[in-house]
Amino acid sequence: MTIGEAQQQEIELARRLVAGEPGAFERFVELFRNKVFQYSLLMCGHHEDAEEVAQDALFKVFEKLDQLREPERIRPWVFRIARNACLMKRRKSVFAPAQELSLDELMPQAGEDGGQRKLDIADWSNLPEEQALRAELQRVVRQAIEELPENYKTVLILRDIEGLSTAETAEALEVSEEVVKTRLHRARLAVRQKLDWYLRSRRGRQTAERAN
Repeated sequence: MTIGEAQQQEIELARRLVAGEPGAFERFVELFRNKVFQYSLLMCGHHEDAEEVAQDALFKVFEKLDQLREPERIRPWVFRIARNACLMKRRKSVFAPAQELSLDELMPQAGEDGGQRKLDIADWSNLPEEQALRAELQRVVRQAIEELPENYKTVLILRDIEGLSTAETAEALEVSEEVVKTRLHRARLAVRQKLDWYLRSRRGRQTAERAN
């Protein structure tokens, strides 16, 4: 199924929900449950929290169906509800971090050259494709996303993982498209820095092992 077909399926299901068709909500839960859970897991950083948030979000969707004016906007509408549920859970969760890292702590180090910022990023061109898919690298990516400040993390998840458009993400987060673009750019750079650090460390260890 293509992305366009999947979105059309979601829209058609949303229309059936609004019309009160029997069984529509059960099918909606089947379609969205995993998406909402994965989003919540990355946002909350803990499996138990994510499960609770996903359940709360889907329940609130059911409660607020009468507020869904445009079935075509089902995706940003659902993720806006999920985001709010995540924020509420995060405020009272025993798993919430005592202190959230600032974006400046995650951004690549830059030098100045005629007023231009230059990012020092490792050369990834020789990285075999199969290595990029290894579980360890996936763990590094996931950890880098989880460490992002909430405003940047949620943009990255909605755009790069859930596949929402810039306009849909802006609607879900109730910000402008320019804000989405700016936050997405900075979030991607921050995640890339973590990957860069991992690759440099790994290559350094390999070089030391060969030398010995």
